Amino acid sequence: MVKTISSLQNPFIKQLVQLKEKSKLRKQTGLFVIEGKREVSLAIKGNYSIETLYYYADLFSASEAASLETYGIDVIEITKAVYEKVAHRETTEGVIAVAKAKNFNLEKLKFKSKTPLILVAEAPEKPGNLGALLRTADAANVDAIIISNPLTDIYNPNIIRSSVGGVFTVPIAVGTSEEVISYLKKHHISIYAATLQDSVVYDSIDFTKATAVVVGAESTGLSELWREAATAKIRIPMQGKIDSMNVSVAAGILTFEARRQRKFS
Repeated sequence: MVKTISSLQNPFIKQLVQLKEKSKLRKQTGLFVIEGKREVSLAIKGNYSIETLYYYADLFSASEAASLETYGIDVIEITKAVYEKVAHRETTEGVIAVAKAKNFNLEKLKFKSKTPLILVAEAPEKPGNLGALLRTADAANVDAIIISNPLTDIYNPNIIRSSVGGVFTVPIAVGTSEEVISYLKKHHISIYAATLQDSVVYDSIDFTKATAVVVGAESTGLSELWREAATAKIRIPMQGKIDSMNVSVAAGILTFEARRQRKFS
């Protein structure tokens, strides 16, 4: 029989709200919040362990909820008042889940290809930018995205939302710039740093070998550490009067060029 929660003071609901708002609690508990049908579905397909699923029956049917119990998920119905309290956005579609975080250790990355295509982002400043980078990584079907010197929690609700679930579809790793550079060199992966200084046009590079495309923060670009470690420095020729573009747009151009050279394999 499906349990129902109607009280805003219920301890599970209080924890749910705190998990959304507090990065420290997410790190302490190893839990985070997912909202939306597509996002929950992608998380399940991405082998995330869903602990609890809360649903509002006017927007998410009991039969849909029951179907998720087959995954061993504890399913709980919530009232409209509770749903409005816990929903991060209006288009959550009546379903909110609590899931276990994954380990983003670099050494846990596994590649099916001997010539992986990796997107590296150094210190993306805004959750929206990181979400967009994750969405781009999914679109280009990169083998992994690595965040060096992260400034925000990967499971921030704004990142999950702006990635449209891309956070669950692409292997992710996190480390300091020094750790990431060491990892790439250890595995003989060429480093192509997107920067204006002493650079060549991006489509002159052979991206068919094991490749890491590295992009920096929009405000400061890549650090000197990455510029010194680069196999080559690459640039996208600007055709207008502005000499830069959104980091996710730049990442898309570079990774899709790599995919084009690989004949989208």
